[in-house]
Amino acid sequence: QVQLAESGGGLVQAGGSLRLSCAASGRTFDGYYLGWFRQAPGKEREFVASIYWSGSPTTYGDSVKGRFTISRDKAKNTAYLQMNSLKPEDTAVYYCAARLITTTQWRYWGQGTQVTVSS
Repeated sequence: QVQLAESGGGLVQAGGSLRLSCAASGRTFDGYYLGWFRQAPGKEREFVASIYWSGSPTTYGDSVKGRFTISRDKAKNTAYLQMNSLKPEDTAVYYCAARLITTTQWRYWGQGTQVTVSS
C-alpha cells in the first residue's frame, strides 16, 4: 500500500524558510513523478512543484519559481520542498502526491501539512 507522509510544516515569519518532507513508502517510485500541491482556504488546489524520481526534470508553478526548490533522496524514499523567501500568500496546506510518468492523474496523496506565513 502506497503511503505519502508530509512533515515540516509550521509557522514562520515572512521572508523565512521551511523545508517540507514527503516520506514515501509501499513501492519503488521509479517511473513516477513526485509533486507538491497546496490549497489555501477558499481557493483551488494549486500546483507547486514536481520532480521525476530519477531527479530530473523538475517543474515549478509560476508563483514559487526562484523561491522554492524540489528535490528527492532515493535512498530515503523521500522528496523535499525547500521554501525560501516565504510570503503570507504562501500560507496553505501543502500536499505531496505521486503519479506515473504515463498519466497526468496524480494517484497517490498525502494528508497534508499546514504552512502559515505571518506578515
